[in-house]
Amino acid sequence: MIEGTLVRLRAPRAADLDVQLRWRNDPEVVHWATGGDPRFGPITRESLERFHDAQLRQDPRVEGMFIVEDLADGRPIGMVDYRDVNPFAGQVTVGITIGERGHWGGGYGSEALRLLLGHLFGACGFRRVELDTWSGNERAVRAFRKLGFVEEGRRRSGVRVGQRWYDSVLFGMLSEEWERLTDATAG
Repeated sequence: MIEGTLVRLRAPRAADLDVQLRWRNDPEVVHWATGGDPRFGPITRESLERFHDAQLRQDPRVEGMFIVEDLADGRPIGMVDYRDVNPFAGQVTVGITIGERGHWGGGYGSEALRLLLGHLFGACGFRRVELDTWSGNERAVRAFRKLGFVEEGRRRSGVRVGQRWYDSVLFGMLSEEWERLTDATAG
């Protein structure tokens, strides 16, 4: 477990299936998490069970997922993950979804991502962490910048949301940038 002041990151459990099913079938969560990408949701229980079983067997050297729990009551509120591990380049891609709408805008997602970054740069020794979002998700763009991510590029009209096209926005952070940020907040 990795614990902050608002949230805790923990390994997924079989009991998490029901909340994940609810999040991935909530149109608003799917909209903000992925721009409405149908590969994220809606999803059937059977499909999610197969996916969830695979999550429970993940090799942490290749990929991983943590459930984000609210420290106040221990309830799951979202998930963070890492994938596309490149050990030669020391790089990894991360993602985050806060599925409980009541926890949006309260700093829970930012802290969860900060805890994941601390784990990946610290315990895992990665050199570079990247993530992306779609340009219409302005709240995520602001949060990523505030955490210290640098916008590195855009794939123009790379994400379709309904009948509109948005840019896919790529962000990255290097280990020395993370160190400067954590040194600045510690001092």
